Amino acid sequence: MKCKFIISTMHEKHLRAIDLNLLPVLEALLRHRNATRAGAEVGLSQPAMSRALGRLRYLLDDPLLVRGPGGAMLSPRAEALRQPLAALLAEVRTLLTDPPFDPAEEKRTMRIAMTDSQADLLLAPLVRRIGLAARGIVIEWLPIAPGLPERMLTGEIDLTLALDTTPLPRGAASEPLLEDSLAVVVRRGHPCGGIWSMADYALYPSVVVSLLGDRASEIDAELAAAGLERPITAIVPTFRAAADIVAVTDSVTTISRAFAAGLAGPLGLMLIAPPLAQIKLGVVAVWARYRSSDPALGWLRAMLREVAQQVADQGSSSTSQ
Repeated sequence: MKCKFIISTMHEKHLRAIDLNLLPVLEALLRHRNATRAGAEVGLSQPAMSRALGRLRYLLDDPLLVRGPGGAMLSPRAEALRQPLAALLAEVRTLLTDPPFDPAEEKRTMRIAMTDSQADLLLAPLVRRIGLAARGIVIEWLPIAPGLPERMLTGEIDLTLALDTTPLPRGAASEPLLEDSLAVVVRRGHPCGGIWSMADYALYPSVVVSLLGDRASEIDAELAAAGLERPITAIVPTFRAAADIVAVTDSVTTISRAFAAGLAGPLGLMLIAPPLAQIKLGVVAVWARYRSSDPALGWLRAMLREVAQQVADQGSSSTSQ
């Protein structure tokens, strides 16, 4: 309403020609009641201020400053504009200024899409860390599913975890999070005897994890190049389900070493280095690039980096023992 009040005082025929840069000049003029001091405040020379004052008088069809008994004084219209204009500009400055982000005061749900293996490593320590710093922030874990890039780019999903070999959608940004590797996972006492070759993939049935309904993988491409094909005994949507199956069968699955290591004891599993050309698994955090300056998202990414570093340090210490 304040903006309508101010604009309505201007000639309708001049609305399209209004220079919004004149509003701070007008506000300073109405506050100081002096063109020279107003010009100094907004950084205009005396000639430039004189031109601005002339344009304002023309647009408003009002002298704005008039001579009075004690010097310059505001015209009735200028006096009526003074407080609404000051309030309007204060609102605009607030609108254009990023509000301070205080995690302790924030109340919102932040959504992270990731696999169950990534959640097994990161989710519990992340929720614990965030709960200590920001009790009003709820972390919602979403599974990897079709349509994920679009949901992330529209802001419905805050972060997505992906492999660093995954092509990023246009408009996405990413940063490294974890360094992992593949492991051949079988039950203890498996007939392979703890040794695995490319030929063994054709000998023992595999449990395949399909997140998006696609069975094909880089492993199959490498086997095909060697003239081999692996038999499939099960296709499952989670890595935990794959581990549960191989724990009670002679099947095999090739999954994250960091994830499988946590299940080796409880499920009685063996982890074997795979005979593949590429066994490194780099995990990255992905978000919509236009949200890179979002302070809440930046804070969440920092929390996730700290948790990932903690997980990496724990993995290194357990390996060295």
